[in-house]
This record gives sequence, structure tokens and C-alpha cells, in this order.
Amino acid sequence: MASSATLSSRRTNVQVRPSVTVSELEKPELPLKSIPGDYGLPFIGAIKDRLDYFYNQGRDEFFKFKIQKYQSTVLRTNMPPGPFISSNPKVVALLDGKSFPILFDVSKVEKKDLFTGTYMSSTNLTGGYRILSYLDPSEPKHAKLKQLLFFLLKSSRDRVLPEFKACYTELFKTVEYELAEKGKCSFQTPSEQAAFNFLARAFFDSNPVDSKLGTDGPSLANKWVLFQLGPIFTLGLPKYIEDLLLHTFPLPSFLVKKDYKKLYDFFYESAGLVLDEAEKMGISRDEACHNIVFATCFNSFGGVKVFFPIMLKWIGLAGENLHLSLAKEIRSVIKSNGGELSLSAMEQMPLMKSVVYESFRIDPPVQFQYGKAKKDLLIESHHTVYEVKEGEMLFGYQPFATKDPNIFERAEEFVPDRFMGVDGEKLLKYVLWSNGPETKHPTVADKQCAGKDFVTLVSRLLWWNFSDVTIRLKSKSDRHRWGWPSL
Repeated sequence: MASSATLSSRRTNVQVRPSVTVSELEKPELPLKSIPGDYGLPFIGAIKDRLDYFYNQGRDEFFKFKIQKYQSTVLRTNMPPGPFISSNPKVVALLDGKSFPILFDVSKVEKKDLFTGTYMSSTNLTGGYRILSYLDPSEPKHAKLKQLLFFLLKSSRDRVLPEFKACYTELFKTVEYELAEKGKCSFQTPSEQAAFNFLARAFFDSNPVDSKLGTDGPSLANKWVLFQLGPIFTLGLPKYIEDLLLHTFPLPSFLVKKDYKKLYDFFYESAGLVLDEAEKMGISRDEACHNIVFATCFNSFGGVKVFFPIMLKWIGLAGENLHLSLAKEIRSVIKSNGGELSLSAMEQMPLMKSVVYESFRIDPPVQFQYGKAKKDLLIESHHTVYEVKEGEMLFGYQPFATKDPNIFERAEEFVPDRFMGVDGEKLLKYVLWSNGPETKHPTVADKQCAGKDFVTLVSRLLWWNFSDVTIRLKSKSDRHRWGWPSL
């Protein structure tokens, strides 16, 4: 990030700022500037930015380079995939914690068809429907579909704790057995199976292993998600082959049609209670089921698959003292509550809560946010005010917003107790992984994740399971490789 001194030394053509405030903080008047940056030559500029973003520089360095070049955390650039998947890759990038939150304000930005950014996946991948994630809150179906997800979460609340314990205890015992027998293990495959089984059993009281789906759920879901996110993914293939295969043309949806049908059939048979509720709300069972598949396999399974390894990595690398402190806190609280875990008991574990929030902060599972300006806007960074015109695409890179050194001390470090105490809790409004501040709760009128509290809960449950099941890894290097604490 550029320092304020450097930014000040580079300001030119400063104008008097109009009396418009888009920030929640009262600050002295800031200068109004035009947004720096450029998009390069048509077509060529977008291709160059795409290659720099994925291969030549890498994601973080791509943005850091542009921040240094333009001496601004608000700038113009192209975002992948560009030609020929995206018709318009031009965005205004918001790369600090002050400007980023405007992307949550649906009175100022539109969210229609922007879930994956400057392109939208084919609706052939979702039964011909525009799924809830792609709807703007102003669209009539948005409120009904989001309310249906709230119903799903409410109807499954009594199954979450016991099913999580059953699925993840089995996972850890399986891994521990493999380590004891072979001296090594594969964590990814069994952990994905545990996640998929847990979600199906908790949400729908249905075990996929006992159905026609068997153990294929995770692999089918992964393949289906790849066909949607391929344009912004890398798989480690040779640069030009991968760029042509994933980033230049959409993967044809018919290649995953049979796989998706297997997922759809399982959820249609398992989610009867939720589908009944959908019909009462005026939503067809077919549309409701496609939304349920997306919410379970893309949002929930995808989120757990991404975030659990992130959390394991950071807490694992934090060292044995943290692991022992977590174990002591968790076991002490459970013991004082009669040996049983409950939601109220977890609220008595401030360190465990803090490390989960810190994991969300330092490495958020949802890294990108998009919004299209509904009207002319003024957007504040820490140092300057910028004018955005109606219809311009805004893009936010969340890791830079939640590691903003103007907001967080030691912003690049994992600080386990960062969110403990009164002062720590004040920082929770800057934890933004859920498409909104941690201090707010989702409603049908916004785009904040409907399962925000559910994801936070299961992330905490993971550490309770670690304190309940002893994992013995062979060496310190193993612990660091998998990010597992030595409890």
C-alpha cells in the first residue's frame, strides 16, 4: 500500500469537494480527483491484464503493482476473463477498507448478474434459471428465494451440532488411522466427503452415501463448479494452454449435464420439506430445487471446502502455544457446561471466536465483490474522493480491504486474539467475508450471505472437534503441511 505522504506528494488538479458524504466516518474535507489507471488498447489491454493477473505477476502482485504505479487504492483496470467470455472487462477497482464497503449498499450499486464478476455462467448449468446469487434485491423473486434459504436454515438447526460431530469425528478418526498405518494420508478427499455428507444430513436429514449418489457428491459438485468458475480459475496447466482452455471460451455446459442431473435428483428426493414450503411461497418445486442445489453445492460446500483448509493453515502455523490455549479454553467451557456443547457454551470461548474471525479477515473465502453504479457516486479512499459515473462497474478485492494497514495494526500478520475484548469487538465491522460487515445480519433486502451465521457456527465447531479428537501427526513438518494443531 502506498503511504499517505507518497499519495499527497502525487496529487494534481485538486478540486473543491462537493458536500456529499459516502463514508460512515466524519473526516476533514478530502480532495476530489479523477480515477487514475487505464484499460490499454481495446482487446489487447484486456488480454495483457489477464495474463499478468494469472501468470506474469499473480493476483496480489497484479494489484500491488497498479497501486504503486498510480499511487492510489482506487483505480481503473481490466478484470479477467476478458475476451471472449466477458463483453466488458473494464472496472473501477476498490483496494482498501474505506472504499470497499460501498459494494454492499444496494441503494447505490446494482447486483444483477454480477455474482461471478464481468461475466455470467450459462443458465444451462442451473436448469435454465437465474439463481438467487445472480438476482438484485430489487427483483421480485429475490426476497422469496432468500426467505426460502432462511427457512432451510431454520428447519435444520437441531441437526447441525450432532451431524457435524458425527461426520467430522469420523473424518479425524479415518485420517488418524491412515497416519498410524501408512505414516501419511490424503486430507482433501475425505474432508470433502465429510463436508458434503454433513451438509446433506444437517439440511435435509438425508445421507448421500445411502442414496444413488453414493460417495460421488463431492466430485460431481467440484466438476459442476469448475464449469462456472473456470474463467477465473487456474489449474496449474501450461500458461497458454490453460488460458485458451479456461479463460478464452466458456466450457460447454453439456459436458456436465449428466453430473448435474445426479445432484439435482438427490436433492429433489431429499428436500421435500423445503420444496413444500417453496410451493406455499409461490415458487415452483423445480426452480426451488435448482436454487437448493446451488446453495448447498456451490455456496455451502464450496465455502467449507475453501475456508476450512484456510483456517487449518493459519491456526496450524500459529504454533503450539495457541493450540494448547484453544484446547484449554474449549475443554474448560465444555466441562463447566456438564460435558455438553451448546450454542451458549461457544459464546463463552472468546479466543476460539477470535481465531475464527481472524481467519476470515486475513484470508477471506470470498475474495471478489462486484456492483454496478446505479447513479453518479462519490467514493472515498483514505486519502481522496473519486467520482464514479452511473453504469460503471465497481470491483473490490477483499483481501486488500481486510488487510488494510490504515484499519488494522500488524495487518499482514495472523493475530489470534485480535478480536477479543471491547476494542477487539469494535473491529468486527471490518470483517467482510459474508458480503457485509460481521456486525450485521442478512435480510431479504440485501445481498449478505443468507448462511452467514451458519458458516461462522460450523467454523467454530471444527475447533471443538479438534479438542475432542486427538490427532497425532508424525512430525512438525506434517503439522505445518496440513495446518493441524498438536492438541
